[in-house]
Amino acid sequence: MKILGIDPGYAIVGYGVVLKEAGRYRSLEHGAITTEAKQDFNLRLAKIYDGISFILQKHQPDAVSIEKLFFQNNQKTAIGVAEARGVILLAAVKAGVPIFEYTPLQIKTAVTGYGRAQKPQMMEVTRRTLCLKEVPKPDDTADALAMAICHGQAASTRLRQQLLGFSPR
Repeated sequence: MKILGIDPGYAIVGYGVVLKEAGRYRSLEHGAITTEAKQDFNLRLAKIYDGISFILQKHQPDAVSIEKLFFQNNQKTAIGVAEARGVILLAAVKAGVPIFEYTPLQIKTAVTGYGRAQKPQMMEVTRRTLCLKEVPKPDDTADALAMAICHGQAASTRLRQQLLGFSPR
């Protein structure tokens, strides 16, 4: 199974394409799509859409795994991220790839086995799971890889899907 994990944002969109075979995970490609703060916001969204569309076309994943939005304070940031997330979802839908959304708790539980894992622990488990020499940078890239692993774990058994509450969008 080939999974595209995405950490949505409008300044940095982390992505990771992960192949899961025989219970093992391997990163095929990972990185970030970045946009300039001074650039017109609509052009930033177009760059994100084009970047995700290119990755989808290049790798033809079986699934897209993306984090559900969760914001505490800044509404301006939340709206921008929601708009960026919208163009990401549009790209996946137009490519015909199923989308799966996960909460931070689900991602942490699937990757580390502990729903309250801290960011350094998540990053290290992700690095080890993918047999990488270093934790990918920026953090958004490591988060995207963790989302791909999360879907690989969630999709592996129907019982696991039911127990952890995973479901497609």
